[in-house]
Amino acid sequence: MFKDKVLLITGGTGSFGNAVLKRFLNSDLKEIRIFSRDEKKQDDMRHELKSSRVKFYIGDVRERSSVDNAMDGVDYVFHAAALKQVPSCEFFPLEAVRTNVLGTENVLQSAIANKVKNVIVLSTDKACYPINAMGISKAMMEKVAIAKGRSISEDSGTVICCTRYGNVMGSRGSVIPLWLDQIKAGKKITITDPNMTRFMMTLEDAVDLVLFAFNNGKNGDLFIQKAPAATLEVLSKALHELCDKQEAIEIIGTRHGEKFYESLVTREELAKSHDLGDYYRIPCDGRDLNYDKYFVEGEEKVAEFDDYHSHNTRRLNVEEMKEMLLKLDIIKAL
Repeated sequence: MFKDKVLLITGGTGSFGNAVLKRFLNSDLKEIRIFSRDEKKQDDMRHELKSSRVKFYIGDVRERSSVDNAMDGVDYVFHAAALKQVPSCEFFPLEAVRTNVLGTENVLQSAIANKVKNVIVLSTDKACYPINAMGISKAMMEKVAIAKGRSISEDSGTVICCTRYGNVMGSRGSVIPLWLDQIKAGKKITITDPNMTRFMMTLEDAVDLVLFAFNNGKNGDLFIQKAPAATLEVLSKALHELCDKQEAIEIIGTRHGEKFYESLVTREELAKSHDLGDYYRIPCDGRDLNYDKYFVEGEEKVAEFDDYHSHNTRRLNVEEMKEMLLKLDIIKAL
């Protein structure tokens, strides 16, 4: 299905974009377009890849005209452009809205206008019961994508669906590279709370989830990959052991807008989900605005479910955590 097709990755200079390139660089795609506002990272990628099939577009999802320029002739879109740092979004929430919500609307409108076949919108566990500006903006991003998928006609030729995943280990801005730098420098690593739990996924897992949604999604669908979790204490011990260092930590307390544990699926979503083995598919709500006809048809199943979160999923021990970490390039390079 990728043969002679054109793939556009928004935010393509980030960790996800690099992982997709690693997966698809030797595929039979006709062209891969990297769209981002970071000219330095684009230049670094250009020199590293030296591939005529990878094209670079400078632009910002906030600006519809620059999105249109990159979208012309595209078959598939992986929409990864976002503001993702929880503390910075807390201080600049409107910036998160402009990129994560309005930017997504620009990408979707442009994709529909250019008759793109598939758009996969990448979300985060922080969009599930959000308590911070980043999560709230990502939750609104999901709503925008799902509403757009619900509203477009079947003969439009465009399918829009979302993926939601947890902590991607080793991604830009994540805690693992920070802790590795602290360990190498002989410093104590800074831990917010040792008992805090997070879902653990590799970048390869994230790409697998997007491809699963690509192959199985219908308009308005939301896909979630089941994932194990670990406490920050277990992650800390695993990293110290892999670095052959005595564990040394400094507890600094919870940061702005940070959760004690993350949820991936709400109980309301689980009540209507389709369990596909390694994945959940959450179809969009197909009801219309005529609420009167639903007054006697409440959803009784919701009470039977609990949220799917990092405190009740499978917990990794130190050895299992080390095994997952050894899949990362930054750990292999130690």
